[in-house]
Amino acid sequence: MPTDNRGIGDLGEALAAAFLEGHNYRILERNYRCKGGEVDIVARDPRDKSLVFVEVKTRRDLSYGVPQLAVTPFKQRQISKAALTWLARNRQQDANARFDVIAILLAESGPHKIEHIENAFELAY
Repeated sequence: MPTDNRGIGDLGEALAAAFLEGHNYRILERNYRCKGGEVDIVARDPRDKSLVFVEVKTRRDLSYGVPQLAVTPFKQRQISKAALTWLARNRQQDANARFDVIAILLAESGPHKIEHIENAFELAY
Protein backbone atom coordinates (compact mmCIF):
# COMPACT_ATOMS: atom_id res chain seq x y z
CA MET A 1 0.00 0.00 0.00
CA PRO A 2 1.34 3.46 -0.87
CA THR A 3 2.43 5.74 1.96
CA ASP A 4 2.75 9.07 0.12
CA ASN A 5 -0.30 11.30 -0.38
CA ARG A 6 -0.09 11.15 -4.18
CA GLY A 7 0.03 7.35 -4.20
CA ILE A 8 -2.84 7.12 -1.72
CA GLY A 9 -4.89 9.54 -3.83
CA ASP A 10 -4.19 7.62 -7.05
CA LEU A 11 -5.14 4.33 -5.40
CA GLY A 12 -8.34 5.89 -4.04
CA GLU A 13 -9.32 7.22 -7.46
CA ALA A 14 -8.71 3.83 -9.08
CA LEU A 15 -10.83 2.14 -6.37
CA ALA A 16 -13.59 4.74 -6.81
CA ALA A 17 -13.66 4.33 -10.60
CA ALA A 18 -13.85 0.53 -10.23
CA PHE A 19 -16.62 0.93 -7.62
CA LEU A 20 -18.65 3.17 -9.95
CA GLU A 21 -18.11 0.86 -12.93
CA GLY A 22 -19.25 -2.03 -10.73
CA HIS A 23 -22.50 -0.10 -10.25
CA ASN A 24 -22.83 0.39 -14.04
CA TYR A 25 -21.73 4.02 -14.08
CA ARG A 26 -19.90 5.03 -17.24
CA ILE A 27 -16.65 6.89 -16.58
CA LEU A 28 -16.43 9.82 -19.01
CA GLU A 29 -13.27 11.43 -17.70
CA ARG A 30 -10.77 11.19 -14.86
CA ASN A 31 -8.71 14.00 -13.35
CA TYR A 32 -10.31 16.80 -15.36
CA ARG A 33 -8.35 19.99 -14.69
CA CYS A 34 -8.99 23.55 -15.76
CA LYS A 35 -8.03 27.03 -14.58
CA GLY A 36 -10.63 27.15 -11.80
CA GLY A 37 -10.23 23.72 -10.28
CA GLU A 38 -10.43 19.99 -10.89
CA VAL A 39 -12.82 17.06 -10.79
CA ASP A 40 -11.56 13.58 -9.93
CA ILE A 41 -14.17 11.63 -11.94
CA VAL A 42 -16.90 12.64 -14.37
CA ALA A 43 -19.37 9.80 -14.82
CA ARG A 44 -22.87 9.03 -16.07
CA ASP A 45 -25.41 7.50 -13.69
CA PRO A 46 -27.12 4.53 -15.36
CA ARG A 47 -30.39 5.05 -13.48
CA ASP A 48 -31.35 8.50 -14.77
CA LYS A 49 -28.48 9.28 -17.18
CA SER A 50 -27.46 12.33 -15.13
CA LEU A 51 -23.87 13.55 -15.12
CA VAL A 52 -22.05 13.00 -11.85
CA PHE A 53 -19.02 15.00 -10.77
CA VAL A 54 -17.24 12.88 -8.18
CA GLU A 55 -14.72 14.02 -5.58
CA VAL A 56 -12.70 11.14 -4.15
CA LYS A 57 -11.20 11.40 -0.66
CA THR A 58 -8.96 8.63 0.61
CA ARG A 59 -7.43 8.11 4.05
CA ARG A 60 -5.26 5.40 5.61
CA ASP A 61 -6.70 6.07 9.08
CA LEU A 62 -9.05 8.43 10.89
CA SER A 63 -6.39 10.61 12.53
CA TYR A 64 -7.58 13.55 10.38
CA GLY A 65 -11.25 12.59 10.67
CA VAL A 66 -13.48 10.88 8.13
CA PRO A 67 -12.40 11.45 4.51
CA GLN A 68 -15.54 13.31 3.43
CA LEU A 69 -14.81 16.13 5.91
CA ALA A 70 -11.94 17.15 3.62
CA VAL A 71 -14.46 18.35 1.01
CA THR A 72 -14.52 21.88 2.43
CA PRO A 73 -16.60 24.80 1.10
CA PHE A 74 -13.45 26.05 -0.70
CA LYS A 75 -12.97 22.64 -2.33
CA GLN A 76 -16.66 22.57 -3.27
CA ARG A 77 -16.24 25.92 -5.07
CA GLN A 78 -13.21 24.60 -6.98
CA ILE A 79 -15.08 21.45 -8.01
CA SER A 80 -18.11 23.54 -9.01
CA LYS A 81 -16.00 25.82 -11.22
CA ALA A 82 -14.37 22.84 -12.92
CA ALA A 83 -17.78 21.19 -13.41
CA LEU A 84 -19.24 24.31 -15.03
CA THR A 85 -16.22 24.52 -17.35
CA TRP A 86 -16.56 20.82 -18.23
CA LEU A 87 -20.28 21.25 -18.97
CA ALA A 88 -19.60 24.25 -21.22
CA ARG A 89 -16.71 22.60 -23.09
CA ASN A 90 -18.80 19.49 -23.70
CA ARG A 91 -21.98 21.46 -24.58
CA GLN A 92 -23.87 19.82 -21.72
CA GLN A 93 -25.10 22.95 -19.90
CA ASP A 94 -28.68 21.64 -19.88
CA ALA A 95 -27.74 18.20 -18.57
CA ASN A 96 -28.98 16.95 -15.21
CA ALA A 97 -25.92 16.95 -12.98
CA ARG A 98 -24.99 16.40 -9.34
CA PHE A 99 -21.98 16.32 -7.04
CA ASP A 100 -21.07 13.09 -5.25
CA VAL A 101 -18.27 12.26 -2.82
CA ILE A 102 -16.67 8.85 -2.55
CA ALA A 103 -14.94 8.46 0.80
CA ILE A 104 -12.45 5.62 1.06
CA LEU A 105 -10.79 4.30 4.20
CA LEU A 106 -7.93 2.02 3.20
CA ALA A 107 -7.53 -1.24 5.12
CA GLU A 108 -4.18 -2.95 5.74
CA SER A 109 -5.89 -6.30 5.25
CA GLY A 110 -9.37 -7.12 4.11
CA PRO A 111 -11.63 -4.95 1.98
CA HIS A 112 -11.30 -1.17 1.90
CA LYS A 113 -14.30 0.78 3.22
CA ILE A 114 -15.94 2.71 0.38
CA GLU A 115 -18.81 5.10 1.02
CA HIS A 116 -20.64 6.71 -1.91
CA ILE A 117 -22.42 9.91 -0.90
CA GLU A 118 -24.82 11.01 -3.63
CA ASN A 119 -25.76 14.70 -3.86
CA ALA A 120 -23.06 15.47 -1.30
CA PHE A 121 -23.26 19.21 -1.98
CA GLU A 122 -24.91 21.79 -4.21
CA LEU A 123 -23.28 23.93 -6.88
CA ALA A 124 -21.07 26.44 -5.04
CA TYR A 125 -19.35 29.39 -6.73
